Parts: sequence; structure tokens; C-alpha cells
Amino acid sequence: MRDIDLTGKLLIAMPDMGDPRFAHSVVFICAYSEEGAMGLVINKPTDDLRLSSLLEQLDITRSPDARDLPVHFGGPVEHGRGFVLHDYGYHSSISTLDVSEDFAMTATLDILEDLAQGRGPGQAIIALGYAGWGPGQLESEIAQNGWLTCEADQGLVFGTADALKWEAALKKLGISALTLSADAGRA
Repeated sequence: MRDIDLTGKLLIAMPDMGDPRFAHSVVFICAYSEEGAMGLVINKPTDDLRLSSLLEQLDITRSPDARDLPVHFGGPVEHGRGFVLHDYGYHSSISTLDVSEDFAMTATLDILEDLAQGRGPGQAIIALGYAGWGPGQLESEIAQNGWLTCEADQGLVFGTADALKWEAALKKLGISALTLSADAGRA
């Protein structure tokens, strides 16, 4: 039995993260078990893709009052597959994963159809791809100081600008990004 459960927690990439795809990343862990972990990078919007263009590619009609959310790089695994991390108030009629009392994740097309019609969750992050770890892999990366962990809250996940989430997550732990920098204190 595990001593910790990272489901619904945030991973904060350390500055010397070896994988450049995760540099300054904040990852929301959607699922965590003996079989591994699955999460979504929540602070890396794609440069050129928004919900409106994604809906157009999927031939889903968008109502004029629908929000045009950014689409995020969710992680390097299955980057053609979409996921929506959202507040707990919305549940798909097909399938929604309840992550915690504040968060849920849906990966079925109906959530995009609902968002296109101005319905759906009140708060959402749309992501293509996900971050995945095999058994023991994430624990090993944490033990090697690749990641810090902290509690997730809706204000940080949905209410903080993407560019500020990494520092905001560190601040939640009482850590300044400057104290983690390899260049701190040099003249």
C-alpha cells in the first residue's frame, strides 16, 4: 500500500528538469495508482490552437456565445487525444473521471459539443496529450528532486494566468523561484 496518493495534486517541475518538454511545468495529476500516474500540463498553452479552431477541425458548430479557450500541451503522450480538466460541477453523459471534490476530467467528444454551445463546465482547461508514468517512475523522479508536489486548488488551476502558474505553485509551498535557480546569487 502506498503512503501517498498524488491524485488531484500538482507536480511542479524543478528548474533543472532534464526533459525540456516539462521545463517550468505544472502538472495536475488526474490518476495515480500502483500501475502508474496520468496528468495534464496546465500551464503551457499551444501557440496556435484555440477551441474554435479545434471545433472547426472536428466539424462541431460553435455558437456565438461559446467561450474560445486556449488549447494546452497536456503532455507528450498521445498528443492527438484531447482531455478537459474542469470543475466538479459538470459531468458528461458518457464518461467523466471524478478526480477530487473540486476537479473532474472528461475525454469524450460531448464535452467539446457542450462547450461549443456555451454549456459545459464553468471552468475548464483543454489539453491535447497527457503526461504518463509507469509503475514507480514518478516516485523515482520525485525522489531524484525532479518534481515538487503541492495541493491543487481551483484558484491556481483555473484562475491564475498560465505564465504565472509555476511561480504561484512554488509560492503555495513558500518557495521563491529565485531560490531554486542555478544562477541565484551570482554576480
